Amino acid sequence: MSTTSPLPPTPGAAGERPQLTFTARRRGKPPRHLADLTREDRAAVLREKDLPAFRADQLSRHYFSHLTRDDAAMSDLPAGGRDELINELLPELLTEVHTLQADGGATRKALWSLFDGAKVESVLMRYSERATLCVSSQAGCGMACPFCATGQQGLTRNLSTAEIVEQVRVAAAACRDGLLTGGPTRLTNVVFMGMGEPLANYRAVVNAVRRMVEPSPAGFGLSARNVTVSTVGLVPAIDKLAKEGLPVTLAVSLHAPDDGLRDELIPINSRWKVGELLDAARRYFDATGRRVSIEYALIRDINDHQWRAQLLADELLARGKGWIHVNPIPLNPTPGSKWTASDPDVEDTFVRTLRKAGIPTTVRDTRGSDIDGACGQLAAEQLATAAPKVGVPEVKEPPR
Repeated sequence: MSTTSPLPPTPGAAGERPQLTFTARRRGKPPRHLADLTREDRAAVLREKDLPAFRADQLSRHYFSHLTRDDAAMSDLPAGGRDELINELLPELLTEVHTLQADGGATRKALWSLFDGAKVESVLMRYSERATLCVSSQAGCGMACPFCATGQQGLTRNLSTAEIVEQVRVAAAACRDGLLTGGPTRLTNVVFMGMGEPLANYRAVVNAVRRMVEPSPAGFGLSARNVTVSTVGLVPAIDKLAKEGLPVTLAVSLHAPDDGLRDELIPINSRWKVGELLDAARRYFDATGRRVSIEYALIRDINDHQWRAQLLADELLARGKGWIHVNPIPLNPTPGSKWTASDPDVEDTFVRTLRKAGIPTTVRDTRGSDIDGACGQLAAEQLATAAPKVGVPEVKEPPR
């Protein structure tokens, strides 16, 4: 049986791989924000300004607990120095460009402009038992996956820790203020499945996770078990994350169990092959005790064959049982795209094959298909030179 797949041609010369970009282009730095700093560093900044160090905790509580940067809401801070405090540690980081609603108001997708005009997206989703935010970690992406709208934009730059954290604060405030259908609620889950490759912006992402899970006034006090960090397969960074002492869920965007196909779908596979990636994922489970999520976007006639489902099961079981959960993802086909969703019966066969092999499998719940729900689509529309939209997985999150 041949493993050759009818992939659309990759941009560039024949046989030429897309250029992988691992570092952002040089741009001005975002303004310093208290979320960029540890609790101790915030106090030190104020001492340097001849301001009482304890004001840093007061300001942090307003930000992380009261979810505000509005000086009018900070009556416990002296009026005389309030503006100085806010200018020093709470600069504006995100400006709303556009917000769309879907799923009867249970999903809100926002396009944000950063201080330098770069655009990123975040998606807030309400479920019966939780509210989940999908955050971006980069403006654009350097991984160059051909079926991903963000990947086709290329990388503009990494986000700072605070630019990631501010997406969380704004979403938490939206939940509290009842902007989602069903009335006021609480943000419970965060997934790094927006724009960018999180582990290619490693330090900012890890620091952002720490702000999410540390209790106030250091952070939001979310459960680390409700935070998911995704990756297309940066093996050294997976091993590094396993040593951070943060029991977050790791989600591996696999999309193919064989190197022949994955080299085409996920160019980084030319650096770290499927076996190396799955070995690293298993090591992550061994180090953290957190079951790894295997993400698999089903693309018609490309990676949805029954034999590939069996190969995937064999590769996972070769590394033991009980350490993974597979999430097949229905593709979100967009107008004019060469990439389309698998037929329902083909999807069913794929899922049945995995389950028959004993692999826990849940077809991913998707959101926002009627509002360009896939990451990068809104941002692409803002770029004058954006490439045509391509089909990508819809807004998604792993099961709890």
